[in-house]
Amino acid sequence: MPDPFETRLTRHLLDWYDRHHRDLPWRVTPTAHRQGLRANPYHVWLSEVMLQQTTVQAVKPYFRKFLERWPDVSDLASAPVEDVMAAWAGLGYYARARNLKKCAEAVASLHGGVFPDTEDGLRALPGIGDYTAAAVAAIAFNRPAAVMDGNVERVISRLYAIDAPLPGSKPVMKARVRALTPVERPGDFAQGMMDLGATICTPKRPSCVLCPFRDDCLALGRDDPERFPVKAAKKEKPIRQGAAFVAVSADGAVLLSRRPASGLLGGMTEVPTTSWTSRQDGGTTPDHAPFPADWQPAGVVTHVFTHFELRLTVFRALISTRPLMQGCWWEPVEQLEAQALPTVMKKAITLAIPRAFSPASTAPDS
Repeated sequence: MPDPFETRLTRHLLDWYDRHHRDLPWRVTPTAHRQGLRANPYHVWLSEVMLQQTTVQAVKPYFRKFLERWPDVSDLASAPVEDVMAAWAGLGYYARARNLKKCAEAVASLHGGVFPDTEDGLRALPGIGDYTAAAVAAIAFNRPAAVMDGNVERVISRLYAIDAPLPGSKPVMKARVRALTPVERPGDFAQGMMDLGATICTPKRPSCVLCPFRDDCLALGRDDPERFPVKAAKKEKPIRQGAAFVAVSADGAVLLSRRPASGLLGGMTEVPTTSWTSRQDGGTTPDHAPFPADWQPAGVVTHVFTHFELRLTVFRALISTRPLMQGCWWEPVEQLEAQALPTVMKKAITLAIPRAFSPASTAPDS
């Protein structure tokens, strides 16, 4: 039998969501849902992948751009991987783009362009983990799946005052979410919990007076909601160093190459750099340049990845004739925006060529 306390909490959340839900381009509103309109699984999946560690505001234009170019999953599956990576450039965490393409190909080739409608079926697809499988199952297919992202973790940890630190407390939190998730309207419940964490139960200065759980929240009862969720102490990020070389030809082209398909920033475009990685430094002097030239220092780029901080010394050289180099090509400066350049490379190029990109073309990488 359903627990009356949990049933009441669920009802409060759904009532709040009906009144205060966010209107998002990939979302079907509660009113439209009740009128029989169902969320498009492709839209839900695409948005959930894009939203991983990325804000809603940053995702909106990318989501619209992807749908304009690739209206359904089969279109995305047949797109050249270089085009997908270029369209993703600036959104960061580029393994998501590679997995997005692989997943689209699997849905098109193995499932006839139709997404599986269960958590297990979705989890079997490339690049889909527990969270995305649960989110798509609940939102697109009305499955009572327990959906828990960072926003939901924060709500649950405060509601039940879960003192154990993350990530060890995740199973306890997931069990609480599972108990609250209703058989009816599980997708609305999942989206309501996400919206609550994003707009009311925020990390700092939560608006507890507006929260549908305010009468039952144990953290609020202790007058200490900001203490939750409890997190283990962070390790200090290591600092890595390297150099980037921006070669500009007399006719206004920049030397580019493509990174290996796997690994950090895999498959993305770059200017030549030294062999830095997350575990080792690269050279930081013109002695490591791809070819001899009058390399002049342009400055230092600092860029923070998930697990380390990178400091790239940038050198610039004006080249009278274009040397031919295996695996490289010369790209006109005015066409750089169309390339799959991650933000760290855009920063490096901007130091050497200040007006190479528009201000909005940078975002976190990983």
